[in-house]
Amino acid sequence: MTDIELDITDLRTVAAYAAASAEKALIIFERACPSDPRPGEAIAAARAFADGGKRVAALRDTAWAALKAAQGAGDPAACEAARAAMSAPSAAFLHPLARSTQVRHILGAAAHAARAAELAAGDDLAAGDAFVEAAACEATPAVIDILCRYPPAPRGGGRTGELLRLLDMKLRGKRREGGAT
Repeated sequence: MTDIELDITDLRTVAAYAAASAEKALIIFERACPSDPRPGEAIAAARAFADGGKRVAALRDTAWAALKAAQGAGDPAACEAARAAMSAPSAAFLHPLARSTQVRHILGAAAHAARAAELAAGDDLAAGDAFVEAAACEATPAVIDILCRYPPAPRGGGRTGELLRLLDMKLRGKRREGGAT
């Protein structure tokens, strides 16, 4: 099932957005785990790809390493920040499949970063909502166009899934309002 038009420029656009989103939460991880470079390396790999690098196994390797960092973080906010970093290079592997689950490749980094912000603020949901609002403002028309090729975000995923769906709805709404073409 390959019915979504997608090219390397689209993948680079999505990876750049994901890296920028994840980078905003990286400090949360670094405060908790200052000697662990893996999430930062994952974000750097995503940026390198977005800037014209090749889509190679190293992207996946850094994503897996950031996931392992998340699993060993010992702090829920740091865990979510590392998951945001994991999602950045994963964005390069967005598939041209008309499945709602692919939205996670586009918006997953922002959703995990928003959850990290909430947890770092004492589980203050307003912090996550504010992060989502900022992420919606930072999404380029190209990101919104790519997102709108896919079905809406899937159900599930706990609070991070809620944030993912909130961001998805905001971006689709921007397009309907004429904020993106």
